[in-house]
Amino acid sequence: MEAEEVAWICHLALPRLTLDLLPRLVVATCYTGGRRTSSAFLLLSRSRGGRSTVHLARRPKQPMSSSGPSPATGIHASPPLGLLPATGTHHTRSWGKTTSTSFTGSTTKHEQSLHGNVKPLQLAANESSRLAYRSPALKNQWNLPASSSSTNVVTTFDDNEHVSSSVIEEKVGVLLLNLGGPETLDDVQPFLFNLFADPDIIRLPRLFRFLQRPLAKLISTFRAPKSKEGYASIGGGSPLRKITDEQANALKIALEKKKLNANIYVGMRYWYPFTEEAIDQIKKDKITKLVVLPLYPQYSISTSGSSIRVLQDIVKEDSYFSGLPISIIESWYQRDGYVKSMSDLIEKELSAFSNPEEVMIFFSAHGVPLTYVEDAGDPYRDQMEDCIALIMGELRSRGILNSHTLAYQSRVGPVQWLKPYTDEVLVELGQKGVKSLLAVPVSFVSEHIETLEEIDMEYKELALESGIKNWGRVPALGCTSTFISDLADAVVEALPSASALATRKPDDIDSSMDLTHYLTKMLFGSILAFVLLLSPRLVSAFRSTML
Repeated sequence: MEAEEVAWICHLALPRLTLDLLPRLVVATCYTGGRRTSSAFLLLSRSRGGRSTVHLARRPKQPMSSSGPSPATGIHASPPLGLLPATGTHHTRSWGKTTSTSFTGSTTKHEQSLHGNVKPLQLAANESSRLAYRSPALKNQWNLPASSSSTNVVTTFDDNEHVSSSVIEEKVGVLLLNLGGPETLDDVQPFLFNLFADPDIIRLPRLFRFLQRPLAKLISTFRAPKSKEGYASIGGGSPLRKITDEQANALKIALEKKKLNANIYVGMRYWYPFTEEAIDQIKKDKITKLVVLPLYPQYSISTSGSSIRVLQDIVKEDSYFSGLPISIIESWYQRDGYVKSMSDLIEKELSAFSNPEEVMIFFSAHGVPLTYVEDAGDPYRDQMEDCIALIMGELRSRGILNSHTLAYQSRVGPVQWLKPYTDEVLVELGQKGVKSLLAVPVSFVSEHIETLEEIDMEYKELALESGIKNWGRVPALGCTSTFISDLADAVVEALPSASALATRKPDDIDSSMDLTHYLTKMLFGSILAFVLLLSPRLVSAFRSTML
């Protein structure tokens, strides 16, 4: 089918287009002297040979004849819709009173390699002149469609014979997502409340979700005194915000070196600056394409997943973000830059021991409840084990053949978490005669309370008490140059796949459970709710949250 036919069918079929299609097909109305004079539509296309075109055409004065399209449409013969490159040349054509402007460019080999794994948006017209829209299926409820509907140039037109055009360059934003942390001791309890009020942290049965905030109030009240002691021991607050800001600045510089000028935003999940604050600033800056980069190497429902859920909730309510091309880098532990950066740090710290070859490499990762993995399908454990295998493979390629083990830290409450537990493994290693240990905080890229207090103080003391004589700890990646440079590469590579953010139903995971499992959860949830409702502390907490 010729491009003119496809374009005209798009125009005729517009009332039947879904909202998902609107960012791909832009319909414009042209004005002269304050009056509407004509309508136009924007057609985006890319050929198999790498040439890309953006077309805007006026609606012809006469309808198309059955013999073929009118040349007055101003549409060049164009291939199917697809991805657009960032470079090109601007052309304008005119046929009498009807004008058409196109943006044509060629992709580089590098761009083509980036596009290679991306399935383009496909539009096709069938014999009945109805428009069909096909989008690749999502791998899961958090993944994005692998198509791109955005372009780096927007061309505006008037209705005069001599077209006046202006070009608006795209503004790229990068949103860094992180946990957040209290900056003072007074912030500790409200920070803990925000943490435990997150339904991705404490997953209550649907029937009892009204208890989420009272339960969070109760837990944060009980845990605040001990947590304050921990934060007091590392200076009175978390350094996470300061380090994340430094990483944001370093990332901006690294992107500029790669010829990409981007605005960097920091959004914390449980403390200032909250993700919502970053979102507001992105809107004020009128960002046209966004890359979301969680600062968690491995994906988990409770970390990256929780922050992405916040974005999805915003998208559902905000027309600006529902049409904004967004690319989310859900996990990046498998990237060569990350693996090599971790290996560099491990190799450096091993050299500080008198007998480096005798040191056991002890990977300690933040744990998650076992039900997240077994019931909700959280890929965290699989990704963590894969991550350790990649790092050890890199070390072996350097001739480092030390033994290693993996354990999980920071468990909370009576429920079962991923095993083995860090504290239990340390005792076992001491009993087995291990004398030298190098702790590696593999799930953290910034120093915070889990590294500075839990590992450096609690676990070090436990290890020495258990018979381990020599203790070392690999620092978090922070602003390591190779690490930051690789994050910048990840951002650049993610840009071509930016598209409208996919949303999920809030109860997708619950609905996937079988009936027996669901009823079991309901039974024990009912018992738990009954006990909690009898607790005077919970009643008090419930009242305080309602007031």
